[in-house]
Amino acid sequence: MTSLAALGNDLYSGRTSLPFIARRRLWYTVAVVVIAVSAVLVVKPGLNPGIDFKGGSEITVTGVSDPSESTANDVLADKGLSSGSSVTTMGSSSVRVQTSQLSKERLDSLAGELATAYKTDSSNVSATTVGPTWSSDVTKKAVRGLVLFFIFVGLLIWAYFRTWKMAAAALLALTHDIIITVGVYAASRFEVTPATIIGVLTILGYSLYDTVVVFDKIRENTEAFEAQTRSTYAELANLAVNQTFIRSINTSVVGVLPVASLLFVGAFILGAGTLRDIALTLFIGMIAGTLSSIFLATPLLVDLRSRE
Repeated sequence: MTSLAALGNDLYSGRTSLPFIARRRLWYTVAVVVIAVSAVLVVKPGLNPGIDFKGGSEITVTGVSDPSESTANDVLADKGLSSGSSVTTMGSSSVRVQTSQLSKERLDSLAGELATAYKTDSSNVSATTVGPTWSSDVTKKAVRGLVLFFIFVGLLIWAYFRTWKMAAAALLALTHDIIITVGVYAASRFEVTPATIIGVLTILGYSLYDTVVVFDKIRENTEAFEAQTRSTYAELANLAVNQTFIRSINTSVVGVLPVASLLFVGAFILGAGTLRDIALTLFIGMIAGTLSSIFLATPLLVDLRSRE
């Protein structure tokens, strides 16, 4: 801890300097490669939209002594519903079955057979159907929320720092965070649910906060930039990143550790559910947001300012 504090003091005072800006082409190359891989993953295998986005019928069976997925799969096979259906164990006593949209009669019949197969009371079985209109509406609102977030964030940063270049650099870093998060979601085959969208908006706020802290330090360091000849804008910006580096890492670690615990509990103990969906988004997004604020946002700003 003492050595970390000493490193932080040396970085802040400028006695030690990490070349974040000088190696920006390396960071750009890494970012482009990661974004390309994420884009490929979004295409194949692709995202796994939940019932709220694609529509369909869902049955949840609780109070089960043996939540084996094979039991539900056998029932689906008997009903001719194996194709396009999924069965997921939730915790130690619940099972979730999702199928294409069924009529009320077929849905009630399937729910009854699942209750019989799992030897539980019918009161422990809940069934619901999400139609195409509802799922389409949810998708449109999710996209609208992201678009409005970007618009208002860009305007806010522009107004606060009084330069569109900081707003552009911050939004490009946020785009990087979204693409990586979506790519990991596609690779993990986790379902995209409304909780996922909430998680994405949350991590965007986290990433933006980290970026604004760095930009604020840059503004402080470059306030009298034109009146001096000792340092270039890139050098002063690099100093700002060094001065906030330890703080960014500490904030990220403090935030990621509890989220990692939530992800472990949601994925391996409780099974599928809102907790798991939002935890994965937060876990990946917080890490990507920290890295983008350090290695992308400021280098992009320097490149934009260097053209003046």
